[in-house]
Amino acid sequence: MLEQKKHLEQPPVLPMTRKEMETLGWRELDILLVTGDGYVDHPSFGAALLGRWLVHHGFRTGIVAQPAWDKPDDVNCMGRPRLFAGVTSGSLDSMLAHYTAFRKKRSDDAYTPGGKAGARPNRASMAYTNVVQRAFPGLPVILGGIEPSLRRVSHYDFWSDSVRKSILLDSKATAITYGMAENSIVTLAETIETIVEESGEVNIKALRPQLTNIPGLAVAGSAKDIPDDIPIITLPSHEAILADPQQLIKATELLEQQVHQNKAMVVQETTGRMVMLTPPGPLLDTAGLDELAGLAFSRLPHPSYTQRIPAADMIQTSVTTHRGCSGGCSFCTLALHQGRTIRSRSKKSILDEVKAITEVKGWNGSISDVGGPSANMWGAHCASDQSKCKRPSCMTPNVCKHYRITQKDFVNLLRSVNDVQSVKHVRVASGWRIDLALTDMPALATMIREFVGGQAKVAPEHQVDHVLKLMRKPGFDKFEKFLDLFWRESRKAGKQQYVIPYLMSAFPGCTEDDMRALGDWLKSQGWKPEQVQCFIPLPGTAAAAMFHAETDMKGNPIYVAKSDAERLRQHAILMPNTGRPPKGKKQHGKQHRNNDDSFSKQRRNTTKKRR
Repeated sequence: MLEQKKHLEQPPVLPMTRKEMETLGWRELDILLVTGDGYVDHPSFGAALLGRWLVHHGFRTGIVAQPAWDKPDDVNCMGRPRLFAGVTSGSLDSMLAHYTAFRKKRSDDAYTPGGKAGARPNRASMAYTNVVQRAFPGLPVILGGIEPSLRRVSHYDFWSDSVRKSILLDSKATAITYGMAENSIVTLAETIETIVEESGEVNIKALRPQLTNIPGLAVAGSAKDIPDDIPIITLPSHEAILADPQQLIKATELLEQQVHQNKAMVVQETTGRMVMLTPPGPLLDTAGLDELAGLAFSRLPHPSYTQRIPAADMIQTSVTTHRGCSGGCSFCTLALHQGRTIRSRSKKSILDEVKAITEVKGWNGSISDVGGPSANMWGAHCASDQSKCKRPSCMTPNVCKHYRITQKDFVNLLRSVNDVQSVKHVRVASGWRIDLALTDMPALATMIREFVGGQAKVAPEHQVDHVLKLMRKPGFDKFEKFLDLFWRESRKAGKQQYVIPYLMSAFPGCTEDDMRALGDWLKSQGWKPEQVQCFIPLPGTAAAAMFHAETDMKGNPIYVAKSDAERLRQHAILMPNTGRPPKGKKQHGKQHRNNDDSFSKQRRNTTKKRR
């Protein structure tokens, strides 16, 4: 059976209707993926990526995109899948997709046809799990993607101003595939397939004991289900975290340790139940990433859509060169979700994708981005034993001596992309890690002259040293050194280019005086920010733990702007037109919630300066 399934051909698009299934000759699905995004057949969209990967491994997979969550009709449109249903909120946490940093509802959603808000529910992972279970009683429901990954254990939730337990327990799903799930979801599918072949049906009771043997899963059970043959990291219990916010700091540090070292199982007790995170297991290496990127993505929204999907337009001609981020910034989810270890695609694979882009309808000659979480980390690796590493970041306080990268290789890659027939322009639109870029000045100078395309995105985030340390960001002198080189090399190239710095207000430890110091520096440069991101504590991050505990990661008390009034005052120092709370009305976070809140894309500052 499994050998026969390996010969499945990739369809033009993954089916979304019974008619499309019949066209492919599929009588039923093996796996159904339910997503909060519109379906875009592009490797940047998780449902499309995993769907094609599953088909590649012989599993007939269909997609239901943005279904109704109050009735099962939409998720039932292709019938009951044989093995399981996978559920994702989409490319963003659904709460982030709906509300601004000041708890106002957003009017748009870049991942929805027409860019309209409201096509996915609040806490989508829970809502979709519920409707799938109503449609298919007894079917395993597996959560995946950014929302459950960041909420896989007890976490601070900004939108309810509370510590919530693992979303696995709240949703009553069968399991979570956390992080980058290609290997774990295939192993899971093969495990369920074996059970079906042996018993003739899906048997969740028979499946549960096997889940702790599959890497990269969060599963629930009792103390007797904890294996005794692997290392165990025990997090503070949910009840302990509720009683003492410092325990959230401890839990966050331990979770970061597991993500980086990849060997131990994490266990957390919640009201007598155990949430167990199996070790992450092996991630896709270069060969695996190349194989994945080489699948037959159309790179376009599903043909049934009559309105454009803004996010699809943004990434249409972009190429992802690697996964992971070694920065470990305390406010960022990348290391928690993708890991700190860089896994890079081969040059050939990247060039093959560029050639495929040039053949897509609407090709205009420009590759809009070649990069990743931090563009200049392609090809990086650690020359030491990572299992013994205790650093939360490879970059701070300084770039680790064991960190290896040849950034001129990235420059050569960009030039090779530029040499592909019909490519007229190549840009690096992904953010650059400044401190890393400065370790190879000739390579950085070349990137500035040849591949900026008018705007360079960098992330100083702030100007005050103690705030930058809490962020795990390099000192501000690195940004000033970068600026000097940027203006100099832009003049050499005869180009009028701009720097787009990401700046943040109201970060834990940041005071109004700190924001004024940043504002004074901007004024000294003649800069006026167009956008500034007000800090939002994202679930699972170190910054969220600091926000909740009102201490740094060592337990030292810090000032935290928690109320909307405090946050607005900080934000208004750089953005004077930001709405202020009415005089005489003290507005705290809890008084400002519409149901739940969320924020869609991190809308960060855009500051421009002429060369």
